[in-house]
Amino acid sequence: MRGAVIHAPGDVRFEDRADPTIQAPTDAVIRMAVTCVCGSDLWDYRGINAVTSPTPMGHEYAGIVEEVGADVTTIKPGQFVIGSFFASDNTCEICQAGFQTSCVHREPVGAGGAGGAEYLRVPLADGTLVATPEAPSDNLLPSLLAASDVLGTGWFGAVAAGVQPGSTVAVVGDGAVGLLGILAARELGAERIIAMSRHEARQKPATEFGATDIVTERGDDGVAAVKELTGGLGAHSVIEAVGTQESMMQAIRSARPGGAVGYVGVAHDVTLPGEELFYSHVRLLGGPAPVRRFLPDLIDRVWRGTIDPGKVFDLELPLDQVAEGYRAMDERRAIKTLLRP
Repeated sequence: MRGAVIHAPGDVRFEDRADPTIQAPTDAVIRMAVTCVCGSDLWDYRGINAVTSPTPMGHEYAGIVEEVGADVTTIKPGQFVIGSFFASDNTCEICQAGFQTSCVHREPVGAGGAGGAEYLRVPLADGTLVATPEAPSDNLLPSLLAASDVLGTGWFGAVAAGVQPGSTVAVVGDGAVGLLGILAARELGAERIIAMSRHEARQKPATEFGATDIVTERGDDGVAAVKELTGGLGAHSVIEAVGTQESMMQAIRSARPGGAVGYVGVAHDVTLPGEELFYSHVRLLGGPAPVRRFLPDLIDRVWRGTIDPGKVFDLELPLDQVAEGYRAMDERRAIKTLLRP
């Protein structure tokens, strides 16, 4: 098969790779229908994460089951499935508590063939994959793919931040996760949703997904703007969807005492000031989103047409143009690139 491989910062190539095979009796191999470029992959593309050798890229996926291992009982060839970027058994105590990305048997999906390719091996298939009721129509594919990561991640950000009906929510970050965090907050009943965005091209989709206010300032000025919109108190809930020191502190300082921050941006060099946090009375919960926890509900909402998260994809390319997909996102010419094998 052929797939995306990063060789160095800024150097993504579409090249021959070994076909994935069943390596354990709990595996499945799927034929990709759609995949995409993840914003978290840009840490590697920009050289912030070290790239020391050619590495297959991609971890968002939806497709048709081609083959399953001997111990797989609930997933069958021919089904259309969506899964998370971490494989989980979905039966251990941690999974049952709703934190499948910390499953005691977790494996990164992509080992043996990463998701930016024509085929993908998925470990722990019974616990990781969720099938759609039948083969989806083409127009549903972008939204079903979004459920594999960015929708589930934005949803976890909202849940971790304790979004409740009637509450006020601030969202730090206007990438795909931040935008779908806005959608999640709306679906969970937030009355006011403040999108913190400096980019005009992203403010329109933010409003379409449910934002009621736009704050263009960042840092301390952004915090002051949120406080002004909330009677000096701050938001009940804040979704942090970037992963930098500045974005984390902006999120914490935008929350009111007793409020909460759901942080789902992949953290890089983030240090929390203990004394400030102690006196803030702000709760923190986050980490790699347990997408599998939300997948059945999210797939159902997409299937019924109550949400359309696929609108977050504003560039579509054939998979062999994956390098252009990375460039477009890196240069902010695209929010998120959908790729079709």
